[in-house]
Amino acid sequence: MSAKNKNTKQKPSPPIGKQGGRQQEKEPDFYTKHKSTIWTVIVLVVLTIFFIINNTRKVPDEGAYPPNYLKGNSADETLE
Repeated sequence: MSAKNKNTKQKPSPPIGKQGGRQQEKEPDFYTKHKSTIWTVIVLVVLTIFFIINNTRKVPDEGAYPPNYLKGNSADETLE
């Protein structure tokens, strides 16, 4: 009887919660890993472009003076 027990081999059963074997961990791709950095750089580039465009446009020429304006009343010119 003891010889019969030695010859029979049982496969080790997987734990109850782990059916189907071990799963391979999937490494996240580049976009998922650096998503916030990519969007931060994009926003900063767009803001920089808007800043440059805003500050390099030609300033509009000064218009006509309003009625009853005396040229000597400005702070940077002297009264004649």
